[in-house]
Amino acid sequence: MNRRGLIASIIVVIISLAIIIPVLFILDTIYHIPFFESYDIFLYAITIVAGGIIIVNLIASLIMNRATRAIGKSTAGTLSFTVKIVGYLIIIIIFFTFVKIDIGAALAAGGFAGLVLGLASQDVLSNIFGGIAVVASHPFRVGDRVTVSTWQYGLDAPAYPPKFYSNDFLIPGYTGVITDISLMYTSILTDDNVPLKIPNSIMIQAAVFIQGKNNSRLVRTKFEISKDIDPDIIIPILQDGIKNFKFILNEPEIRIYETTFTTYIIVIEAMCSGNFEEPPRSEILKFCMKTVRSIKTKQN
Repeated sequence: MNRRGLIASIIVVIISLAIIIPVLFILDTIYHIPFFESYDIFLYAITIVAGGIIIVNLIASLIMNRATRAIGKSTAGTLSFTVKIVGYLIIIIIFFTFVKIDIGAALAAGGFAGLVLGLASQDVLSNIFGGIAVVASHPFRVGDRVTVSTWQYGLDAPAYPPKFYSNDFLIPGYTGVITDISLMYTSILTDDNVPLKIPNSIMIQAAVFIQGKNNSRLVRTKFEISKDIDPDIIIPILQDGIKNFKFILNEPEIRIYETTFTTYIIVIEAMCSGNFEEPPRSEILKFCMKTVRSIKTKQN
């Protein structure tokens, strides 16, 4: 277990003790279960909880590290997460069995303590349950390239059309590859190579765009051309040239999109292989510029 995993285990131990001790205190005062009269049992129980949590996290970490090559990172992450949940439940059952506390009374006391602690740690619990919901429903997996768009993390988007006279819209979001899904956070390595951690309570409310499921995407390219060049001449040339690119998967569609006083704007739509739109768009734009330059040279 690395240093980060050890720190996470210690935090889980502290949170668990913060929940268990109030429950035991309520059992002692309301239900008159003489638990605190035997401090040696109390110390043994605390040792079981602390040691059990560390062992469960160690096993989950080993599964994540050793099983990744065999079953894939996504499946290994889900298996590791499941081991943690099951392990924590087993620790709770062993704990109550060890101290001989009636489960019914414990649940009654836990309901009251859970209400108090739930109000105090609402964000923490919502992240934990959000992590369970994410792993159970599988809206995305480790290794997926996604765009996360949510009102909690608002991004500034232009209030005007960003290109020419178009009505383009931008999706404010964070795009990257999911590297880990834990109890509290979903970790993403953004396209800018910056690690990003989003609380799971945010992830279950967010709109998540799964990028590159089919390893292809529609690329739209706009290009401005002088009205001195006849569109009936340049559009067939562009179509014949672009469809021969290796990354083009279908017949490109080219049409006039807008006009100005001296120019017209064409839009080129083509299904391209790959997960990014910038590389194919760059090649298409370079071909458009070369074609325009060639036609102008012939006209002169």
